[in-house]
Amino acid sequence: MVIKEIENNIIKLNDTFALISNERKELLNELARYISEKVKAGDEVNLNFICTHNSRRSHMGQIWGQTAAEYYGIENVKCFSGGTEATAFNPRAVNAIRDYGYEIIQKDNSGNPLYLVKYSDEKEPLICFSKVYNDEFNPQNNFAAIMTCSDADENCPVVFGAEARFPIRYKDPKEYDNTDLEAKMYKERFEEIGREMLYLFSNVNEG
Repeated sequence: MVIKEIENNIIKLNDTFALISNERKELLNELARYISEKVKAGDEVNLNFICTHNSRRSHMGQIWGQTAAEYYGIENVKCFSGGTEATAFNPRAVNAIRDYGYEIIQKDNSGNPLYLVKYSDEKEPLICFSKVYNDEFNPQNNFAAIMTCSDADENCPVVFGAEARFPIRYKDPKEYDNTDLEAKMYKERFEEIGREMLYLFSNVNEG
């Protein structure tokens, strides 16, 4: 079970699937079929959300992917994130996620802090920090690469070790940093990714 406040927000997002375009649904359904096949075979489902800097969208994707799998009871799903280079999990993204009901603990004050992100009262929190996609913390093979930004998609024509690749891109909220729209746009992007991850896992067929 997910944390109650997150569950309340999920219920609201589940009523907004109509906002997802048919084109986006086609992309998400393709990934849902991949996950369904793995689940039916009894295999572990490893999803690696990849963006250039692993600072915003890829972490949002990882966190929402794990949350959606938990909410819909899809077992053996493990979500990761990485970049073509490592920077840091952006504090603006961290704040947007925390505001949505996630319990987040920052474990250090380094230039690339490690965060524990709790989404469920029953599961271990996600360990989040910026890293390259093939960091030893992430799966090295038998995973799906989910490309969350166009730069990473274009700059990584091959993601070594991935058995499948899905270009599910999102606009970068970074362009609103230090503006009056900053908080609004980070929330909007987090909700957009959440909506699509929830739609995705609601279409996973376990039978």
